Amino acid sequence: MKLFLSLVVMLTTLTSYSQSKQQPFTVTGTIITADNNQPLESATVYLQRVKDSSLVTYTITDQKGAFTLEGKTYDATLNMFISYIGYKTYTNKITVAKNKINLGQINLQPDENLLDEVIVKATAPVTVKKDTLEFNVNSFKTKKDANVEDLLKKLPGVEVDENGKITINGNDVSNIYVNGKPFFGDDPTITTRNLTKDLIEKVQITDTKTKSQAFTGEESESDAKTINLTIKEEKNKGVFGKASAGGGTDERYEAAAMVNLFDNEQRLSLLFGGNNINSAGFSFGDLSNMFSVVGGGGAGSGITTSKNAGLNYTDKLNDKVDISADYFYKESNTENDNSSQRENILPDSRYFTDSRSNSVVDNYEHDANLELEVELDSTLRIDFEPTFTYGKNTSSYTSMEESRNDDNFVTNESASNSFSEGTTNNFRNDLDITKKLGSKGSFIRVSVTNGIREANTENFLNSQTEIYGDNAESISRDQYTDGEQKTTTFNTGLTYRIPLINDELSLDLKYDYRSDKDEDVKSTFDLDNTSQEFTNFNEALSTDFEYKNYRSTPGLRLNYKKDKLSVNFRGSYIYRTLENKDALRPELNLKRNFEALELSSRFAYKFSPKSRFSLRYSLDNNTPSLNQLQPFEDVSDPLNTVVGNPSLEPTTTHRLNLGYGKHDFQKGLTIWSFAGFNIDKNQVVAKTTINDDFVRRTTYTNVNGGYSARGNIFASKTKRLDTLRTLKFGVGFSGNVSKSINFNNNVKYSATNTSLNPSLELTFNWKDVMEIIPRYSISFTENKFDLDQFNNQDFKYQTLGIRTATFVPKKLEWRNDVNYTYNPNVGPGFQKSAWFWNTTLAYSILKDNGTISIKAYDLLNQNTNARRIATGNYIQDSQSTVLQRYFMLTFSWKFNSLGSGNMPQQKGRRGSYRHYR
Repeated sequence: MKLFLSLVVMLTTLTSYSQSKQQPFTVTGTIITADNNQPLESATVYLQRVKDSSLVTYTITDQKGAFTLEGKTYDATLNMFISYIGYKTYTNKITVAKNKINLGQINLQPDENLLDEVIVKATAPVTVKKDTLEFNVNSFKTKKDANVEDLLKKLPGVEVDENGKITINGNDVSNIYVNGKPFFGDDPTITTRNLTKDLIEKVQITDTKTKSQAFTGEESESDAKTINLTIKEEKNKGVFGKASAGGGTDERYEAAAMVNLFDNEQRLSLLFGGNNINSAGFSFGDLSNMFSVVGGGGAGSGITTSKNAGLNYTDKLNDKVDISADYFYKESNTENDNSSQRENILPDSRYFTDSRSNSVVDNYEHDANLELEVELDSTLRIDFEPTFTYGKNTSSYTSMEESRNDDNFVTNESASNSFSEGTTNNFRNDLDITKKLGSKGSFIRVSVTNGIREANTENFLNSQTEIYGDNAESISRDQYTDGEQKTTTFNTGLTYRIPLINDELSLDLKYDYRSDKDEDVKSTFDLDNTSQEFTNFNEALSTDFEYKNYRSTPGLRLNYKKDKLSVNFRGSYIYRTLENKDALRPELNLKRNFEALELSSRFAYKFSPKSRFSLRYSLDNNTPSLNQLQPFEDVSDPLNTVVGNPSLEPTTTHRLNLGYGKHDFQKGLTIWSFAGFNIDKNQVVAKTTINDDFVRRTTYTNVNGGYSARGNIFASKTKRLDTLRTLKFGVGFSGNVSKSINFNNNVKYSATNTSLNPSLELTFNWKDVMEIIPRYSISFTENKFDLDQFNNQDFKYQTLGIRTATFVPKKLEWRNDVNYTYNPNVGPGFQKSAWFWNTTLAYSILKDNGTISIKAYDLLNQNTNARRIATGNYIQDSQSTVLQRYFMLTFSWKFNSLGSGNMPQQKGRRGSYRHYR
């Protein structure tokens, strides 16, 4: 904590020193259209240095066309620009010595030469285009060799965490496209960490929509965001890529290569990689990304060796057909040792369970995906997206468990060894056909999804269970199980939109039908001691289920959108049939019918381009799963028999979510907040009874009274100290309260969990010199119970960290990531505190195309993932294998021929992604 406070004082001193040498200024005015004398909302107003055209500050006009520019500069004069699509750019030179400058009313002249299908090379740092926010990359300064992730961190309202997860004003980013098309599947870090900033011209941010929603102009049904990166026209043809290889102590290694061939609309990319440092994706030895392999704090379970290969191809076959395809091969081996100590809480006593396990898991997987977009004309679109996965896995698992009573006498113990191998085939196909009807927004859409998943497994189990006490029992198992599972899914939906009032009010008629069929056959055979073959069929441990789930859902949705307001209401009625057939135990067959009303609504209001509020409500209905309903006794674990309850009712859940986000471009202020509330009726919970030998029997029941509430708020303030230095303050606070209804040895009780999590982060950036990011967070958790036999529990967990990067001398880069965690809650024998320090030193060679780096992972060799979980039924401390200290020497090389040839001019042509028009 002293280190953190010292850094705060140092950065504050730097701020004061920098500000004392600059001239403050304020520029105000109002933008009016010259042709019809109307205020222009969302016009971009920005100031640049006269000397080098670097951006000083910018803002967006409000609904009255008014703006205020505030800042500080060393310059006596600055160039001022005002831009708005369809109007001529306004320019002026501002004399800063006047301090406060009121430009009054500024009339923007229409640009009669601006054609809708011509791309205009604007220098405005940010442009608002209806529902799209567009950033001009050249306006945001980064280090010379920055990648897209480095760029995104500079954009207002955008946050990128240590694992590469991106949020915009608190909303998750669900898709990242390059020129409107996918780039290597669902892993955004492949795009953000391997494409460099110098390739990108613009970053476009919009609400996430499906392709057919974008085609019809519908409102997004999600709060998630989509990022589209547009490649510079002169950089869209050629070959570029990178390769990296490294070796280190403890036989640690990493290697990767990526090659991209861009030819305008046609793109081909290949990836290869392998490592044994727990990096699930493609590791290129990048300095700023090496820390993500452990989730930022040394957490993780096991050590994984992985190999990966991938191919991505996109092309525009003709004016009507776009294609995107990718293929991945993934191979991994994970070894893990786990130990846990559990204190089990009963209404009138307690008992203790110690367990240890070891696992070795090998996975092999082939994934192939295709996206075919066919736009036959301006009114008819077809989207076809098949996917296929083939996987093979093997695993070996050993475990030991021992339970003791209050007097420390052993009541039961078990040991088991198992080996299994299996294969899976998974095919899924999504088909959307959308037809626009007329010019008022009417359309009809047919959606069909079908899928087949098949899995075959073989398992060998050898186990010994000893139960002591009055009902002593010894259970030995030496078994072979042959399993076959098959899931067939068919889902179709129909939507017909009827415009009621122009494009403001519309009614959707909707109908959905879904059929799911699960077949599960497990044949277990005991070892015949005479023949030493697995020939004795064990019916108690075998299954032959066929489970069907049919749903038919008609519904209506009313949509309203005008200016800043967007509202929709949806109501539907679900008819559901659940049917289960048990070929081995026909007396357990069941068939049940359910009917329920489902509701949802969404309210969104944009106060301005800078702030937005949203509210969502839903009433959902979820049926119990097969294992919860089926009255089949699962005795695969001799110490815990599980049996379903066919009398269970569906769970009804009320959800209310509120969100608010604001970003003031001028003041560098970002605020986003979220609150959510859930109330469950007929929630399905486990109900366990425990006998005197601590052998458990679990079933399921419905309960009422459970709820949860959660919320968070984050605020950050970015201060530009001068043209080279910036300081960013970030403060976050999250919390949740939940009440759960549970059973403890047939005694019903409620548990209320409350947690509060404040955090603080500072970022000081000195261009081409250094970056310092200290951060601190603390978590308070309290569990309260309504049974006197249960003790209330309080926990506290603290994390202190600092990330640093220095870029001097010129070709040398040094990065550090230091985290200190303190967890006083874990039991004896588990590590309570640890320092986790990663450091990397790199030197650029070969005209900055090559890099030699040496990195130390877990330099102090204190990595741990010890943790405590507390519920009303137990308190558990656990710890497993983690990656520990190693040193590695790595060489990376990048190559780039983009823009080396002459690019043909393509006048009157836009990008292929129609959503951004």
